[in-house]
Amino acid sequence: MVDIQVKNLTKFFVIGENLLQGLSFEVQEGECVAILGRNGCGKTTLFKILTGEMDYDDGEVYVNPHKRIGLISQIPQFPAGYTVEDVLRSAFAHLVRTREKMEALEAAMAMGATSEQLSEYDRLGASFQSGGGYDMDVEVDKICNGLGITPAQRQQSFDSLSGGEKTRVNLARLLLEKTDILLLDEPTNHLDLNSVEWLEGYIKAFKGTVLTISHDRFFLDQVADRIIEIVDGQGEFYSGNYSFYIDEKQARFDLQMKQYEQEQAKLKQLGYTVERMKGWGINNRTLYRRAMSIQHRMERIKKTEKPKTEKTMKATFGEKDFSGDVVFEMKRVEKAYDGRTLFSDVELTVEGGERIALLGDNGTGKTTFIKCLLGEEDCQGRIKFGPTVKWGYLPQTIRFMHPERTLYDTMLYEKNCTPQVARDRLGAFLFQGEDVFKTVGNLSGGEQSRLRLCMLMDEKINLLILDEPTNHLDIASREWIEAAIEEFEGVLLFVSHDRYFIEKFAERIWLLEDGKIRDFKCGYSKYRAILEHVAAAKTPVAAVPKPRKEKPKGGTKDLDKLVRRLEREIEKQETVIAGYDDKIEAASADYQELTRLLAEKEEAENLLMELMEQWEMAQC
Repeated sequence: MVDIQVKNLTKFFVIGENLLQGLSFEVQEGECVAILGRNGCGKTTLFKILTGEMDYDDGEVYVNPHKRIGLISQIPQFPAGYTVEDVLRSAFAHLVRTREKMEALEAAMAMGATSEQLSEYDRLGASFQSGGGYDMDVEVDKICNGLGITPAQRQQSFDSLSGGEKTRVNLARLLLEKTDILLLDEPTNHLDLNSVEWLEGYIKAFKGTVLTISHDRFFLDQVADRIIEIVDGQGEFYSGNYSFYIDEKQARFDLQMKQYEQEQAKLKQLGYTVERMKGWGINNRTLYRRAMSIQHRMERIKKTEKPKTEKTMKATFGEKDFSGDVVFEMKRVEKAYDGRTLFSDVELTVEGGERIALLGDNGTGKTTFIKCLLGEEDCQGRIKFGPTVKWGYLPQTIRFMHPERTLYDTMLYEKNCTPQVARDRLGAFLFQGEDVFKTVGNLSGGEQSRLRLCMLMDEKINLLILDEPTNHLDIASREWIEAAIEEFEGVLLFVSHDRYFIEKFAERIWLLEDGKIRDFKCGYSKYRAILEHVAAAKTPVAAVPKPRKEKPKGGTKDLDKLVRRLEREIEKQETVIAGYDDKIEAASADYQELTRLLAEKEEAENLLMELMEQWEMAQC
């Protein structure tokens, strides 16, 4: 069954410049389809058209009228004073109304009920139960736990939340509404890693249809059944996830380029033949007619369009030479905020050339940690930088002192460079032509990040600190930044929830959790494996029953001695096993040592089980 169908959709904002031009596609029931394309290509506009929020100029749009559709990019207006809990509960508005009717009927029937009232009460009760009315609390708790919405946050005023927090709460509300068709516009932008992984699991188990816009490449690999890329207002189709899309797109490019080059070679050869035959045919009408026939055939040949290559940023970080071993070190660093300790007893040393990812759930204090490191926030303890260290910082929220200035003027004033240098540097970051005369305040979030990065790359630095550098960027822009970072040979410290970015660059992981920073001297894949090992070690495994051993022969006195001896050995073995927990925690960042300790603990637990069985038999 078709849930969404778009035929020859056209939408323009400026006459003669179509945003969407002849876009056509179908989405079947139960599919998860990803919409890709550069920022500004019309992805969000398409979603607004599908929900009826925006009209279109030509074409046909069909959305299954028997299905409920929900769009995450829309944050509805709620009454003043609404808490997060009120917003979440609004997903059950129809169930709440049903319950109110049931309560009114209960009051009316208190002194005696008619058959009509009893019949209506039974009908309302069945509707309330089938709609999940008795499971509302469980559902709210499950969704909030998955998306990291804490009990304290649920009591906050919705209006007091940040834009990212509002988006997360609205996503929770949308999931609670049990819509049949989910339209998700960048759903992972404001989620931490645990919440993103939870959302992936939810989408995989979701029985309805999902259409998602996302630049999170790991997320797309996990959930997308197929991909539609919007290019020049039309759709290009790929029947797989992001990894399939990348391989298939390159294969199509190579094939088109090969066909184009073969055609050009053939046309060049035919053109040469035509020119020669025309020359020979000056006095020979037959040769001239043949030349004209070949020329007409050349005109009728269907030409393959030369595939377009993406414009790329040609920029690298200016680097300052670093001398010495230690870039910076932190001793007994601690930070508390509003009576809550964000982190304490931080002891870290960073040496030249390291690439470090700072990970942790939202609200744990990652950005505050970066600000403490750079002296933008006060903290206790000691932070010491090497004498030749110069850092550059790209914050999560970009702000410019003069948003009314154009990009061109911003470069002239803030970088103190010549007009030609300003144009060249902006051009390297794909700000070309009239784009350089846009005001900074009117740029999108992704464009502001690109401009700040352009200014940052001009500085001579050897320590690069990035806070969520890929937020609001399309995939092409993410790849540009990654290409620039790959060329950077200094120390890299970054905060990110982009698993593709983390996997690519992190060689050391700092996990900020429960007010402590755990240091994993390994990449992201091994770090995840370590966490899984530790989680498995903490999960109790049911003992496999073993064959009963023969009861020892002998008198009561011998049995008493055996029982006491076994009890001493059991107590001793329990102490040995308990000692492994601290060792395992201490070795959590050392994969080989952790594996050895886990194996030893398992052997000790098996021995304990045998002793317990012997003790049990001796008691019989």
